[in-house]
Amino acid sequence: MRQRRPFRIALPATSGSLIQRRELFALLNLGLVQALASGVLSPTAAVESFYHADNCRYVQKHFRQKEAKAIMSHGVQLPDLFEWLPAEEAQREFYHELETIRSLCLKLLEKRRAARVTARAAA
Repeated sequence: MRQRRPFRIALPATSGSLIQRRELFALLNLGLVQALASGVLSPTAAVESFYHADNCRYVQKHFRQKEAKAIMSHGVQLPDLFEWLPAEEAQREFYHELETIRSLCLKLLEKRRAARVTARAAA
């Protein structure tokens, strides 16, 4: 029986303008946070499918926003929580990290919305 490989999202393969890719990044992360919080996706599977080295390098090189870099940093560390902390503390910290990622995503999306409003006002 063949073992199923987890899906892998490759940010370098996305198209659209930089602004659209940043927005997609934030929305993807919000979906991942929901999947992680509900238990549909494990922290290890999240790293294998999204918070992997290729995407970390891409975000570092192309997005150049501290929120995006912080999102990837928090995401990469999720599996480590369960390796190094007692179960109850790891669970508590896990949900704290998810909330941090969610908050950073909303901040990115708010920047995008504010830029659109400013552009309309200037026109």
